[in-house]
Amino acid sequence: MRPFEQIVAEYGPMVLRVCRAVLGPDEAEDAWSETFLAALKAYPELSGDANVEAWLVTIAHRKAIDATRSAARRPLAAGSLPERPARTGRPEDWDGDLWAALAALPAKQRAAVAYHYLAGLPYAQIAQITGGSTDAARRAAADGIKTLRIAYPARAEEEEGASR
Repeated sequence: MRPFEQIVAEYGPMVLRVCRAVLGPDEAEDAWSETFLAALKAYPELSGDANVEAWLVTIAHRKAIDATRSAARRPLAAGSLPERPARTGRPEDWDGDLWAALAALPAKQRAAVAYHYLAGLPYAQIAQITGGSTDAARRAAADGIKTLRIAYPARAEEEEGASR
């Protein structure tokens, strides 16, 4: 069995991308940490032939559900903050519209898009993680991408400019 540090190094960036897509950039780092803490505890019991990538995405999915439930119980902040440039280096600083478009997707579509297009999981594994059928996972990903193309036209404009 590989050392756990190798697992984190190999799959850490993918898990973080999935967490960011499902939860948004603010909650993603906590979910990433929680994912790998839970994985560290369970790793010694993992069978040698297990699909580590799907196993980690499943844990991340469950941590995302926990974070979503926790956020729903938190009070909302009152008022709005003044506009000011962000200097955190996070993705929402350079492409906030994309993150807003992802956040606006229904949860199943957002998860299917993240798991398929960011983690590279096949629809059958996405169906196992989300508790639906393979066709439902495929449909949710397709609907999510269709909605993103409408809600986030900047990418479509870039593609048109590149083809000219």
